[in-house]
Amino acid sequence: MAQRFDAIVIGTGQSGPPLAVRLGASGRKTAIIERAQFGGTCVNAGCTPTKAWVACARAAHVARHAGEYGVRIGNGALGAHRDDVSVDLAFIKARKDAIIGASRDGVEHWLRNAQNVTVLQGHARFTGPHSLSVTSANGESDSLEADEIFINTGTRAAVPPVPGLDRIWYETNSGILDLTELPAHLAICGGSYVALEFAQMFRRFGSQVTVLVRGERILAREDDDVAKAVHDVLAREGVVFRFGTSPKSVAPLGATPADGIRIELGDDTLDVSHLLFATGRIPNTDDLGLDVAGIQRDAHGIIAVDGQLRTNVDGVWALGDVNGRGAFTHTSYDDYQIVAANLLDGAHRSVDARIPAYAVFVDPPLARVGASEREVRASKRPALIATMPMSRVGRARERGETAGFMKALVDAQTHKILGASLFGIEGDEAIHCFIDIMTADAPYTTLQYAMHIHPTVSELVPTLLDGLRPLE
Repeated sequence: MAQRFDAIVIGTGQSGPPLAVRLGASGRKTAIIERAQFGGTCVNAGCTPTKAWVACARAAHVARHAGEYGVRIGNGALGAHRDDVSVDLAFIKARKDAIIGASRDGVEHWLRNAQNVTVLQGHARFTGPHSLSVTSANGESDSLEADEIFINTGTRAAVPPVPGLDRIWYETNSGILDLTELPAHLAICGGSYVALEFAQMFRRFGSQVTVLVRGERILAREDDDVAKAVHDVLAREGVVFRFGTSPKSVAPLGATPADGIRIELGDDTLDVSHLLFATGRIPNTDDLGLDVAGIQRDAHGIIAVDGQLRTNVDGVWALGDVNGRGAFTHTSYDDYQIVAANLLDGAHRSVDARIPAYAVFVDPPLARVGASEREVRASKRPALIATMPMSRVGRARERGETAGFMKALVDAQTHKILGASLFGIEGDEAIHCFIDIMTADAPYTTLQYAMHIHPTVSELVPTLLDGLRPLE
């Protein structure tokens, strides 16, 4: 006989655990199911571990450039650049493991001690619109039923069908974080956020890095000036970009993975020690039994939802990366807030009203909110634009990190902010000036007239807006 619950949450990513806890606190008998590691992609193979590695890479970068700040390391001479800085990748991995272990254990402990919440471990599959089977690692199976079911199963790395992949050892964003020895030469397929973060990270660790980009530039979603500025920063650090190319086939250079990989690029070859694919994500929806439940998904596996994140089956919701309404930790958490507010608080929130915002955590970071300049131009609406180099920012000059610029776009008639791009030191924090004003639906003058603290990056945002001019 099936166990009866009021609500079932499938997956423990960013939206699943807080939703399960809220559901339990509301009096609902709630089950939450996890088939692998608690915390989802962010905790185990995404934000938390990669940013831990990024922090280590920045430490190495700062150490190499310590002489530029008058800092002597050990008994070394004072110089502009040091080449004797090395990294211990095994230590870096152990540090990362400790950080994600604490986060993962914290999520599990929170759930197991939550009111009215039962934690089940195993693979969940729909057996009907409101029924599931959960198969544990030892093969035992349980049947569950609930009127309310919430899908939060996330995504995994997509790997293109390159001939020869079955003969080599290649990496994705998760596996590469378990390396304990530094790659001599890392090739990265991809030109977007994940690819660029790993490219700069491993270059700073000391690896030779070559990025293979199918298109003619990186960051295809961004404006040309933004993409060029990011490219220039990484290129100055020694990252090599090859555009208009992708692997046609791959083959091992020897009998063991340590012998390396040969990448055929059509009219050329590239021999490397490691190959990383950063070429997109696939929703974890192919083995959930969605067809049995009648839950619709598109050709890419994304579950179709409305503005309140409801699927086509009454009483079933999809949250996080699987619904195609955002691919970030913060969008997943916002999904939880929207569903909880509507279901438990009597609200009428919709994901359709959400303002897109994200950051690329290269150094310096690129932060974006709202529309890009390209999108505003395509809309043909009267608009204003302002740009400012980061060299104008006192905080950037004091830190000796003046790469990048700020850009803001405003509706010329309503004076509402349409979007902003901040590529520069602490841009990932300063962007929230724009996010908050846009969320409040206030005119740009609210931000322009604000008094910000000196010396910060945010203090130059009002000055940036002072320079608004018609977008021609």
